[in-house]
Amino acid sequence: MQYNVIKCFLLNLFLLERMLMKSKATSFDIAYLAGVSQSTVSRALSNSSLVNAETRERVQQIAKELNYKVDKNASNLRKQRSSTIALLLFEDPSSDDSQINPFFIAMLGSITKACSAAGYDLLVSFQNLQDDWHAEYEDSHKADGLILLGYGDYLDYQQKITQLEEQNTHFVRWGAHDPNHPGVSVGSNNYQGGFMITEHLIKQGRQRFAFIGEAGNHYPEFMARFNGHTDALSAHQLDEYFVGQFDAIFTEDAGYEAAMVLFEDDAKPDAIVCASDLIATGVLRAMNDNGLHCPNDIAVVGYDNIPVSAYTTPALTTVQQNTKLAGELLVSNLIKLINGQSVTDQLMSGELVIRKSS
Repeated sequence: MQYNVIKCFLLNLFLLERMLMKSKATSFDIAYLAGVSQSTVSRALSNSSLVNAETRERVQQIAKELNYKVDKNASNLRKQRSSTIALLLFEDPSSDDSQINPFFIAMLGSITKACSAAGYDLLVSFQNLQDDWHAEYEDSHKADGLILLGYGDYLDYQQKITQLEEQNTHFVRWGAHDPNHPGVSVGSNNYQGGFMITEHLIKQGRQRFAFIGEAGNHYPEFMARFNGHTDALSAHQLDEYFVGQFDAIFTEDAGYEAAMVLFEDDAKPDAIVCASDLIATGVLRAMNDNGLHCPNDIAVVGYDNIPVSAYTTPALTTVQQNTKLAGELLVSNLIKLINGQSVTDQLMSGELVIRKSS
């Protein structure tokens, strides 16, 4: 009730001011009175499903009271599309100068093909968390929407996702499902992958396990792989033999350093599950430096099936994520959002790739 009284007072005051100035109401005026952005006003007045019913009704009512008329020419200009999609890559530490996680390179090819098939150009750039991506790409008509690959620390990255949602930016991302940000994610069933690859090792007679990779909220995909791993151990009553979890980000050097810490203990595992192939590559290097042989002394498995995993010594058992389908889904979901359609999160199953390391 109090809100309505205040709203009516502000609206009457506003109308009086406009009468005295003899000027027309603008979308900025409606945005101010409704407490929303101008882009939300535009979507609400075009009955877009991206605006919830309550906000849409409030905006339309204020527009009616202000006798606001949509300028068709200006509206068409605002809706002008670039037929371009912007792909923003997170700059990752890498062993070469690319600064791109090799897992995303295969997905990049799929995204490029899917954009071409849909009649869109693709603009590729590195992410800068300090930039306003909505203003940089959508408002400037450089791109109609964004695809986000990689994120670093997810707890920091969540703020960026929230900002994009508040700005009504068209975007999708590769990554784990987040119930606080539904409908924008395409990802792999990391829990299933972690469970599956652990069961594979158990069937090979392995009992003493270690997991190398972050297992907290900062890296939700790694955490899901770890949860699948430990649940597989529990399902086979192997919890008591679990050597431990050792933190490592996704790089080869991080895997090497974590493995060197693990090998300081005399009670070594007979199997190591790594949260990524790059981590596993570092573990293999640490085993070699410690005179340990894979898989005779310790079996090692990774995750992602990046190209190098087939050429390590020994070749690495891993989990294949369907990068071709992932790229196609990211593009098709984004185009649906651009066209005002709703989408849901997509979760794909992984496939076990067995090689000599297990």
